[in-house]
Amino acid sequence: MLFVPENNNMLSPRKSNKVFLRRSVLQSTFAMGTTMAMVCSARANPTGEHNMSFTQKWDKVFPQSNNVDHKKVTFKNRYGISLVGDLYLPKNLSQQKRLSALVISGPFGAVKEQSSGLYAQTLAERGFATLAFDPSCTGESGGEPRNVASPDINTEDFMAGVDYMGLQFFVDRNRIGIIGICGWGGMALNAAAVDKRVKAVLAVTMYDMSRLMSKGYNDGVTLAERTKTLEQLSQQRWQDAENGKPAYQPPYNELKGGEAQFLVDYHNYYMTPRGYHPRAVNSGNAWTITTPLSFMNMPILTYIAEISPRPILFIHGGKAHSLYFSKTAYANALEPKELMILPDVNHTDLYDNMKIIPFDKIAHFFNENLTV
Repeated sequence: MLFVPENNNMLSPRKSNKVFLRRSVLQSTFAMGTTMAMVCSARANPTGEHNMSFTQKWDKVFPQSNNVDHKKVTFKNRYGISLVGDLYLPKNLSQQKRLSALVISGPFGAVKEQSSGLYAQTLAERGFATLAFDPSCTGESGGEPRNVASPDINTEDFMAGVDYMGLQFFVDRNRIGIIGICGWGGMALNAAAVDKRVKAVLAVTMYDMSRLMSKGYNDGVTLAERTKTLEQLSQQRWQDAENGKPAYQPPYNELKGGEAQFLVDYHNYYMTPRGYHPRAVNSGNAWTITTPLSFMNMPILTYIAEISPRPILFIHGGKAHSLYFSKTAYANALEPKELMILPDVNHTDLYDNMKIIPFDKIAHFFNENLTV
């Protein structure tokens, strides 16, 4: 995930497995999407956006539900970037009743055809109006250059989704919640802290991306290592400026052998028929080399306490390597809050395992808290 040049030992553990640390921060949370050719195939037009053509066919990694109506939608964020989302609505929508709405994204480097879409469709089956969207510069959404992330712009993407849903005639704008999966769990919390229209927030198997990129896994990066990485990324900016385009990190989620189990788990989702999608940054593609810069300088959960008195639900696997992110965020949040830890569940189980994801709990949480 976090770019570390080959000659940088910034992430070498105080532990044993050298491959674990170097490749973990290099690959793990920065899940990838579209083949570089695919992501960059759309040419920039004068507005700085890639062409906004998108497929209307069902190309999700999960089957389509007969109980939900689905359509592609577009909307713009505050920076003028056009986002593409999938809107899911319960069948036989009543003209008389306005629904609670959920805005959903993640994991970090995934696309709406993967986990976020699965959550959106499943919760639409339970009576919610849901929107799963591609973040700026990824998937089918606009923004140049391709495959770059930003703690500010990506937080804004969530709020733009709230903008969109609140304007729909079938949505009660006073009953909108958000869901962030993996790295977007942290983004969802960041958005909820500043956007008081959000009445409840769920963070599933969450990462705090700014903490990870600043400190490495388990906060194992020293100040000297961090400084060295920032020096290298700063120099990379000159190279990118000289070339007129950004350089990209090595492909994500390709295995060479000897990786830690959680990297194998990522591969088994993003690089197999289970979850592979050609537009996902995590399915063998890459982020720009300089993507970590803004995350290393802007902690996204600084104001998590200001979500209160609106409720937060954290859901995490007891066997997940990332559990410490949820535990820290939970400790720093104020009531009302809940941390639900599922025993014997790893990080990616909560991406798509319908036998494990507690949708009854999730629906109850939002039904209870999205009240006028």
